Amino acid sequence: MKKIGLFLIISLFTLSLFAQEKKTVVATASMMADMAKNIAGGMVNVECIVPIGGDPHLHEPTPRDAQMVNRADLIIKNGLTFEGWLNELIENSGTKAKTIRVTEGIQPIQSIEYENSADPHAWMDASLGLTYIKNIKDALSELDPDNADIYAFNYGVYKTQLEDLDKYIKTEIQKIPAQKRVLITSHDAFQYYGRAYGIQLEAILGTSTDAEAQTSDIIRLNKVIKSNKVPALFIESTINPKLLKQLAKDNDIEIGGQLYADSIGDEESPAPTYIDMLKHNTDVMVAALSRESSREKALTADGETGSNWLLWGIIAGLLIGGFVLMVKMQD
Repeated sequence: MKKIGLFLIISLFTLSLFAQEKKTVVATASMMADMAKNIAGGMVNVECIVPIGGDPHLHEPTPRDAQMVNRADLIIKNGLTFEGWLNELIENSGTKAKTIRVTEGIQPIQSIEYENSADPHAWMDASLGLTYIKNIKDALSELDPDNADIYAFNYGVYKTQLEDLDKYIKTEIQKIPAQKRVLITSHDAFQYYGRAYGIQLEAILGTSTDAEAQTSDIIRLNKVIKSNKVPALFIESTINPKLLKQLAKDNDIEIGGQLYADSIGDEESPAPTYIDMLKHNTDVMVAALSRESSREKALTADGETGSNWLLWGIIAGLLIGGFVLMVKMQD
């Protein structure tokens, strides 16, 4: 009995040591944190600075963030102007962790208006997500070489899932009538998605949410909606939908649904993972943009009403003509 007790104590002590030896990886945003968890498979602790549902563009670091970064062994960032607050946070935290940019190797979309300003939302293209996860796999293998085989295996499985997702999105988008492949959102987070899958992108704000809408933006979107007969607009999970809802009301069109761009959703949402996020966004877009707009429905209804009146007129004319013919034949 004493031997069994001693064995249990030693086992628990060993497990405790193993848990303490786990490396800690800190990601700036939830998309990268989810990618890291899929590849790590529990072999490292993965934490996230910006909470799920938070806006990484506008995040203001807290003492909790500094403590998290301080105990990190590896920091994963998106880069491309996405985390303007990160460098100061790292300096203030006193961390010695290595920082990697998971967009390394991706040719970014550059801003037309602002020089040396790149669009950071490369994860919205599932094929570019493959670059993200390869960079994460390589970084984890360097951080924890003893488990490199596990990371390589998990990466292979995850890579196949992303490749399948990329094919799925391409197929689904083709279901939207060509003229209606226009996505209007709160901020310009879907350019990589649009370039990869054939969608025209229009937004009230630019690539960052740290801006204010201009009258010229509203005028531009009104023209796009009318010329393309856009049936729906889309709100985003991290941005106040007030402007989008007003724009939809002014044009008598629907809100097609909620999309996820700068954060995945929580466990109760339809987008609790990176893969779920892209699939959900696609399904919502396809369903809403494939429908007729309110204006088109009204025109169709008017056309049908006109056709009905014409049909009844023809029938009435035939009846009257037949009646007149019968009277003449009797005479």
